[in-house]
Amino acid sequence: MKKVLIAGLGLIGGSLAANLKNHTLHELTGYDHDPQTLKYAKDQQIVDHVTSDFERAIQQADVCILACPVSITVDLIARIKTMPFKRPIVITDVASVKGNVMAMAESIASPYVTFIGGHPMAGSHKKGIQAAKSHLFENAIYVLSPTKKATDEHIAQLKNLLQSTQSKFVVLDAMEHDEMTSVISHFPHLVASALVNQAHTWQEKHPMIPTLAAGGFRDITRIASSNPSMWQDIFFQNKTILSRLIDDWMHEMKTLKTLLDHDDQAAMYHYLEQAREYRDGLDRKGKGAIPAFYDLYVDIFDQSGALEKVISLLAKASISIKNIEILEIREGITGVLRISFTSQEDQLASHRLLVKEGYETMLEA
Repeated sequence: MKKVLIAGLGLIGGSLAANLKNHTLHELTGYDHDPQTLKYAKDQQIVDHVTSDFERAIQQADVCILACPVSITVDLIARIKTMPFKRPIVITDVASVKGNVMAMAESIASPYVTFIGGHPMAGSHKKGIQAAKSHLFENAIYVLSPTKKATDEHIAQLKNLLQSTQSKFVVLDAMEHDEMTSVISHFPHLVASALVNQAHTWQEKHPMIPTLAAGGFRDITRIASSNPSMWQDIFFQNKTILSRLIDDWMHEMKTLKTLLDHDDQAAMYHYLEQAREYRDGLDRKGKGAIPAFYDLYVDIFDQSGALEKVISLLAKASISIKNIEILEIREGITGVLRISFTSQEDQLASHRLLVKEGYETMLEA
């Protein structure tokens, strides 16, 4: 049994605490700047102890998980550098930008401290410890970025501590991590926000834009609803790479503009086909950061209990659903559910069951 300190009890820190509490015998202590968060964590038995004394708590811990925003994580590591440790400790973090975190961590001189950067690539549209879920990290990519002092044994110890999350661990250095997450996570947030602000500007000319904004627009801009404070911190911690990606994007848009201006329909078709093929391949057999889900599209009518009936049919057949999304439904007409499964067997079984019950479905291969 280890003494584990979790510094920062928001969605990620709270979910890690809940997972460790439910599946291990480790002694958990929670640290947070918010007294109400600490009270909630203790009252809900998410942790065993709470504290507002970070320095004292970390020097008593075997493992410390820094689960704070990136800038606060960097500040905490700067404090750790000055602390007089007298026993070995493994420290990790959950920051989605690793460059500044790892640069600060590499400068820790204490021989007792081993730092391994971490980034569980999971989240929610909700925030705070009230949204914490023990199963949040199941099947999620969990990136580990070890410092030079970290050995294979240290990495194995951390993986063993976190094995109950059922994450898929990947080891990357800080630059690899930041470049890749910028492309598939950070930059898309910038683009989504830009698209929403563009629609807001055009709304002055066309007031009906919000009425028409459905389907694809809502799908592609959903992430613009994320926590502005958190994403501001991420953007500026990773600004060098993001600035470069903006330059790339501007070049990409100029290319598309040229195709349109010159009425180059053949080149445009090739461009769209290339994008479709690459996108469709991202979730095949575990490639890329998009999980390998198998989707089933189901037509349903806009009537009371329609969604519940579909879910009940699958539940009675003991078919496990990974995710369900209403793609489009308007009053009085047919809508579409996208149901995601982790196996092709569940996808096909659901297809056969729902067709038998009179539903129109479409498989995504």
